Parts: sequence; structure tokens; C-alpha cells
Amino acid sequence: MYKVMLADDEGIVIDSMKFIIEKEFGDECVIEYAKTGRSVIELAEKFRPDIAIMDIQMPGINGIEAMKEIRQSNSNVIFIVISAYDKFDYATEAIRLGVLEYLTKPMERTKLVTVLRKAMDIVEKERVRRSNDLMIKEKLETVVPIIESGLIYNILLREHFEEDIENYKTMLGIEQDYAYMIAVVCGDEQEGNHMTNAVGSSVRMQKHYQEVRESLKEYFQCIVGTVMANKLAVLVPCGEGHLEYNERIELIEKARELVRKLRRKTDISFRIGIGKARELQNLSESYSEALNSLLITTGSVAHADDLPIGCDYEEDYPVHLEKKLFEEVEKGDVNNALISAGSFFDWMAETSPSSLMEIRTKVLEFVLWAEHLAYDKGGMTYQFHSRQDYLPALMGMTQLSQMKVWFIDKIMESCRNVLSKRAEKSNSVIETAKEYIKNNFNKDISLDDVSRVVDISPYYFSKIFKEDTGENFIEYLTAIRMQKAKELLGTTEYSMKEICSMVGYSDPNYFSRSFKKNVGVTPTEYKEGKGEE
Repeated sequence: MYKVMLADDEGIVIDSMKFIIEKEFGDECVIEYAKTGRSVIELAEKFRPDIAIMDIQMPGINGIEAMKEIRQSNSNVIFIVISAYDKFDYATEAIRLGVLEYLTKPMERTKLVTVLRKAMDIVEKERVRRSNDLMIKEKLETVVPIIESGLIYNILLREHFEEDIENYKTMLGIEQDYAYMIAVVCGDEQEGNHMTNAVGSSVRMQKHYQEVRESLKEYFQCIVGTVMANKLAVLVPCGEGHLEYNERIELIEKARELVRKLRRKTDISFRIGIGKARELQNLSESYSEALNSLLITTGSVAHADDLPIGCDYEEDYPVHLEKKLFEEVEKGDVNNALISAGSFFDWMAETSPSSLMEIRTKVLEFVLWAEHLAYDKGGMTYQFHSRQDYLPALMGMTQLSQMKVWFIDKIMESCRNVLSKRAEKSNSVIETAKEYIKNNFNKDISLDDVSRVVDISPYYFSKIFKEDTGENFIEYLTAIRMQKAKELLGTTEYSMKEICSMVGYSDPNYFSRSFKKNVGVTPTEYKEGKGEE
């Protein structure tokens, strides 16, 4: 159905066009008309036409001016201009307004029909485009919350790589490198610094999740996670790693207003904690600050920058370099950790060359923490007496160059231990598994049996076993059994049934089929010398 508006001060012209359109298009069109510039503008606002056939010369406001007014409120309307005059200036203005066609009176029936069909095709294509856009938007409304929750979970659980964060930024249109976290906590009522009935209110917040989500997005340009217990984690991108005083005040006022609004809409009590701005990779710290800010105050809204939370550093302290170094140690990134450790020591040497005791203390602090990470991430065994010479060694050093060498060596050792101890542990597991298989291949052993012996899950054992040997457990076990069977067939006089049992098979037929599949001949043919040794 197409809405067609006719605008002409001559009744006979309107009747003529109406007759042609109804005869040619029948029920496809709904037709309305007006005879003055003012009335056509008013009609267009109520009727919202798809197509408007406009005469230029009308009483009062002329057709060109009327089209300008109509275009402001209806950008999609298609104009067809008619005039008794073939005036160039009118035609030029009509083209500027995006008119589809400029027709002169008297109009030919076929010309009018052709132009209308052309206009209807454009209207239809635009409807299809809008429909597709709405369909995409509808799908995005379903997908975007899932993507947003994925980013929040990855950040809070620290289960992400740098490329993951970049992918999320691209998908969600995040251009900033910094953000802060908001913790939205709900309950029946606030008592001191906590909310009552956390379990029951979390169920109710789940029911109101969409309302809460929409309200948050109304107040903040934010990424919203899913309900976790009675909490909701919210990420707000920002341009810098620190919010100015006025920004913080405005943010707190917005949060207070939001708390009141959510209470009215859901009949649930809310508190909002706001963490400090940080790089996206470190936002789990901001979320912890947001929660902690609610623990040490009784207000409905708390900002970490207003409270004694976390550690502030002196102005020129290289916090970023410190974090980078320990991230590299944690990953076992030897090359980059070497660079970061050298840079940090150089900073100490350049800013405080005479503060030997402070440098010794910082070196010892960093080395002990790097080793802690190596113990934690590399699967090492902690030894209480392994560091007994650290303090005497440092106290005996009087040159910064000596301390730098010792410092970097220890950091490198921690990095290498993260890598090597993981590998050693995996190698130890594999060697134990191989030894067990070697001693028990003649029994009915399974992947679960071997996994239990090495004390790790079957899934993980299967993975590292395949990575180490190039074969899965069954292939490896079968190869050992076949090798032993070939040895027994070629050097002993045991019966086929006995050999079958001696290499771990209970069914001679299955053993024979497996032997043929893996060796290329049957056990009997192999014994007769038809197989290869």
C-alpha cells in the first residue's frame, strides 16, 4: 500500500490524476489531496505520504516552499513536480530538493503512470532496506549483550590475551584505551555497609535486568555484564587514566540519581561503587576498588578516588613499567622481561644514584615477587632455605653495576623457571605414564587408569601426551603391544592364544584384526616370515 498526496489548486487536475491512479493501481494506493500550499503542508504532517505530486503554482505558499517545509518533517517522501510552465529556475530548485521528476501540464497518462511506478519501486526498495536494518538491529540487540558480558567476564577473571581485548574493542566500538568499573550491588535494604537478602534480591534483579541495563546505558556510555549473585559489573570507557575532580563529582551525582531511579522502577535497593580509571587489561583491579569502596563507607554511592583504597605512587614512579615487568615474568617472556628489568633498574640508578639501601630493598622486593610468580605459575616446589644468601649478597655489593647484574640474573631465572618447570612437570608426567604403560601393556589398562597414576585429569593428560609423543594414548599403547607381539611371534613358540593374552588382548580375533591393520599381515603370516621385522 502506497500513500499518494496530490497538491494542485485546480480541481479538474486533481480529479484527473485521482482517476488515472485509481484505475491503474486500484487498492495499491491511498490518495489524499489539498489545494493550497498551507493545507498541503498540514496534510503532509498528518498523512505522512510516500509520494507527493506537487504543483508549483498554488495560492499562498508555492509548491517549492511547501516541499521545503514537508522535507523537514518527512525526509523519505518522493516528490513529483507538475507545472503549466517549463521554467528553468523552478526545475533547478526542484532538482536541489531531490525531486524525482519534473512534468509539465497537460500531463500524458502514460507518463504519469510510468513516473508513479518508478516512485513506487523506490519506496519499496527503501522499505526493504529499513526492514533489513531493523532485522539487523534486532539481532544486534540479542548479540551485543552477549559480547558485552564476554568482555566483562574476560576482564574480571583475567582470562584474556591482548588480541582478545582488541577484538572486543572492535566489535563494541570502543575507541578509548582506559576505562573504570562500576559495581552495582542490590538488596532489600541497606544496613551499614552491606545489603540485606542478597540471594532473594539477585533473583528479583534478574527479572528486572533489562530495565536496569537500559537505565545504566541512559546514564553512562557503558558496557554492562550479566547479574552475578546480587552484583552487576559495568565498564565505562574513558579517555585518560585519571578522572578530573569535576568529572568525578558529575559521575557521583549521576550515580546517586540512578540509584534513586532504579529503586522507584524495581522496588529494589541499590548501591553503586566506582573504581579508578585504568587500562582495559587491568580493569579487574578497578572492579575490586569499586567493591571495596562500598565496604568502607555507608553511602549509597562511593568512588575509590575519594577513599583510602589501594596504593598511590609518587609522581615519577614508573608504575606501568613495574606492572609490565611482572606480567612478562608471569608469562615467562624472557626477552621482554630482560628489557623491562634493565629499564626499571636504570630508572632507580638515574633518579637515586646514592640511595644504595633503597635500591637494594627494591631489588630484593622485585626478585622475591618474581620468584613468587615462578612458584605460582611454573609449578615449582617451594624451598624455605633457597634464599638464605640473597640479603648478604646484596649487602656486600657497593656498585650499582653489580646490583643490576644480580637483579637481572634473578629476574631471568624466574622467567626461565616459569617455562622450564612447566615443561619439566609435563615431561615428568609423560615419563611416568610411559613407564606405567611399558610395565602394564599386557593388562587391560585404559586412559583413565594412566591418568589416575599421574594424578591429572584424563582430558589434560590426553592433550599433553599427544603433544609429546605425536600419538594418542590408544595408538601409543597399540604400538607397544604390536612390537611385543612381533617379538614373541618371531622368537618363541607360544600359541597364538597365549601371545594374544601376553600382549593385553582377551579376544584372539580382535588381536588378529588389530595386528593385520597395524603390521600389514596376520599374526600367522608374520610368524611364517611373510611380514617385515
